[in-house]
Amino acid sequence: MKLHYYADTDSLYIELQDVPGTESREISEGVIADFAGDGTLVGLDIDGASRFDLGSLETTGVPLARKAA
Repeated sequence: MKLHYYADTDSLYIELQDVPGTESREISEGVIADFAGDGTLVGLDIDGASRFDLGSLETTGVPLARKAA
């Protein structure tokens, strides 16, 4: 998972999978979900992201260790 913040558009992209999205759907005002060809969710784009606290990032119970390839 990767977080990408774009100051010029004040948008936050949450990349869930490193695959190209082939379809996008607005799931809430200013929130776009990107889907792969097989229908799996690959990312979320949040417009007006500065309305949220972007100054910190917390995780709880997230397994952060990388899997061996």
